Amino acid sequence: MEPFIVSARKYRPQTFKDVVGQQSITNTLQNAIDQNHLAQALLFCGPRGVGKTTCARILAKQINSDGTEQENEDFAFNIFELDAASNNSVDDIRNLIDQVRIPPQVGKYKVYIIDEVHMLSQSAFNAFLKTLEEPPKHAIFILATTEKHKIIPTILSRCQIFDFKRITVKDAAEYLKYIAESQGVNAEDDALHIIAQKADGAMRDALSIFDRVVSFSGSELTRKAVTENLNVLDYDTYFEATDLILEHNIPGLLLLFNKTLSLGFDGHHFISGLASHFRDLMVCQHPDTINLLEVGEAAQQLYRDKSKKTAPSFLLQGLEISNDCDLKYKTSKNQRLLVELTLMKLASINFDGEKKNPESVALNNQTIDFIAPSAFYNQAPKKESEIKPVTGNQPATTKTEGPKETISPNKTTETAVESKQALTTAETQVAPVKTKEPQQIIEKAPITEPVSEAKKPIINRPTKRVSGLSISSLNAKKQHELNKIEVVIDENNLPKDNFTEEELRKHWADFIEIIDKKGQKILASNLHSDIPKLKDNFAIHLELPNGTMKKEIEREQFELMEYLRAKLNNHFVHLEITVNETTVTKFAFTPEEKYEKLREKNPVIDLLRQEFDLFL
Repeated sequence: MEPFIVSARKYRPQTFKDVVGQQSITNTLQNAIDQNHLAQALLFCGPRGVGKTTCARILAKQINSDGTEQENEDFAFNIFELDAASNNSVDDIRNLIDQVRIPPQVGKYKVYIIDEVHMLSQSAFNAFLKTLEEPPKHAIFILATTEKHKIIPTILSRCQIFDFKRITVKDAAEYLKYIAESQGVNAEDDALHIIAQKADGAMRDALSIFDRVVSFSGSELTRKAVTENLNVLDYDTYFEATDLILEHNIPGLLLLFNKTLSLGFDGHHFISGLASHFRDLMVCQHPDTINLLEVGEAAQQLYRDKSKKTAPSFLLQGLEISNDCDLKYKTSKNQRLLVELTLMKLASINFDGEKKNPESVALNNQTIDFIAPSAFYNQAPKKESEIKPVTGNQPATTKTEGPKETISPNKTTETAVESKQALTTAETQVAPVKTKEPQQIIEKAPITEPVSEAKKPIINRPTKRVSGLSISSLNAKKQHELNKIEVVIDENNLPKDNFTEEELRKHWADFIEIIDKKGQKILASNLHSDIPKLKDNFAIHLELPNGTMKKEIEREQFELMEYLRAKLNNHFVHLEITVNETTVTKFAFTPEEKYEKLREKNPVIDLLRQEFDLFL
């Protein structure tokens, strides 16, 4: 039984023409040999498995061959390979320098190939500088590295640098096809493209994967066998997911995701692959960008057909949602829920890229009843077709031939509002929110009788059930916040008691003490920076030294105003804050300064000191 030789060694290129994907570098080296313009030091840098060491060996053989040698001559006495990862000390470099002085016994040049040269120590680099800059005429150094940035600049300046690029999927797939034909393996183009994509630009990795897959499947290399052996998600999975998204089939989409997880894939792999799938569908929609799709011809035609069913706006929306999930995945505490929520969002997008309406049905074989509450004027009931729903906070308008009439805020306005409410719980009932309504101008028929204040709009609020799995429930909840019924508040019934400035300051200090105990130290300090002053129309005036303190108080003033209005029994108390940056707070440290500060607040203290003949 002959020993098995891996394809990476068996099919290692022997000439520059056999090197895959590095035509510019191989042509440059070949021309340098032909024209005798070869430098004494070369640096080959690039990712793993792209042909750096192979090109170095081919170069060493070609510069020593004169046409009289045998075909299998490898010039072993002229080529010295040194692994800098294990020989990185100064003594190793000194031994190398001693060998460089000896001329070759066979051929013209002695070639020193130093692999992983970035592993040399700093002192070894310095010991190598002089020899690298002025080597003997018969010596050529070829340095290879995967991390060019770790080499010191003095070494880089003494070498000709060749940057090897990653091998494209197309070139790798073509070379794999050539090897498969050489070994008598019948391989599908899609299978070879999957191997090339998995190799990530490294030809050695592609050959290693090829050997493993051939050992698994034998002489018939199919796409299904490759995906099963490499444990990668096939594009059939993503095509099925896309069809379910376009059908708004959330249950089927969740079941597909669960099936993917049961096969051993994680959610991050699934969602990143789905984003890449949307990208592939996007590039297939224009003839000029089809070349960006690195798949076989059969898969490329399949992508073309599927891309015709999707709109660019939908794909852009899907890319944005998928990429957002990809960014949040690692920081999420419930990663599966994050992916499932993303899939629900994707299934709630229409073909034109717009979100579906809340009343649309996302679940198959289920219905959702949205019954809007009705509000009627003090007239006879109208037909359903005559009532015009109002969305948002816009005033309701009824088209009649009557004159326009201005309604002041103190009159009652009844509007028919179509409220769309969606909750994940069973049955809920929401009360209307009372807010102050601005003056409105509406069109309505002339009213012969005055509207009685005692009559209230009849609001019928039936309960409804909504699916907790539907993404439309989230959108309907937002819409409900915009569609809340506004009712006029009579300001004459609000409390408006008078109060003194001393009472205001007392309650002000009490509030500062309360929030200080609760831990709101910054807000308490800001409120304590100035003494509140009572102005006209129950305005509380504060003067602060900077705008930052003003913003902090304005952001937290709701709780303060609610407290003061309750304590002072006055609903019209409001806060006015001005900023005076020239004001500098002077803190009292000495007894004299403390006395002056107390005397400013209460001049009677000075009379007390004189009466009792006190001194500081």
